[in-house]
Amino acid sequence: MKRITMIIAVLLLGIVSACNSTPSLQQYYVTNSENPNFLTLDLPVGLLNINKAQLSQEQNESLGSLKKLNVLAFKKTEANQADFVKEKTIIKSIMANEDFTELMKMNTDFGKATIKYLGDDDAIDEVVIYGDNDEKGFLVVRVLGNNMNPAKMIQFIQALEKSNLDRGELSEALSFMK
Repeated sequence: MKRITMIIAVLLLGIVSACNSTPSLQQYYVTNSENPNFLTLDLPVGLLNINKAQLSQEQNESLGSLKKLNVLAFKKTEANQADFVKEKTIIKSIMANEDFTELMKMNTDFGKATIKYLGDDDAIDEVVIYGDNDEKGFLVVRVLGNNMNPAKMIQFIQALEKSNLDRGELSEALSFMK
C-alpha cells in the first residue's frame, strides 16, 4: 500500500511539473545569459546619477525602494530570425502568467511596450518593462526593489527626469539595439 501511494505521489508530482513548463523570468534571464543573441546587464540604481538633494521626500522614498535593474536585450538579425520568433514567443508566454499585473501598454519610438509588476498592489517587488520591434528585437528590463508602491512609480519617473544618466555606462546596451 505504501509503495502504491509513493508511486501515485511521484506521478502526480511529474504531471504538475510537466504542466508548469514555462520558465520564470529569472530562469529565462539565467538560461540566456550566455546566448550570443542576448545582451544581459545588471545595473545598480546608482548608475542613474540622481542628485537626491534635488528630489522631494516622495521621490527619495520611491528611489530608496529600488535595488537594481536587470536588462535582457535580443538583437534581431537576418541570421537569427527564427530564434527571434521563438524567444519572443517564450517571453510573451512568461509575461502572460497570471502572477503579473499589467500597469500599462504604450507605443514608443522603439516599438510596442508593456509594463507589468509582481507583488501586491501596495508592495511591488518587481516591475517588468517589455518592448519589442519586429525589425530590431526586444528588450526586457526588470526593476527590482523592496515594497515599491505603484502610486509612487510616478514619483520615480519624475526622479528619472532629474537624473544625469551616464550614457557611457550604457553605451554597450544602446549600441547593441541599434
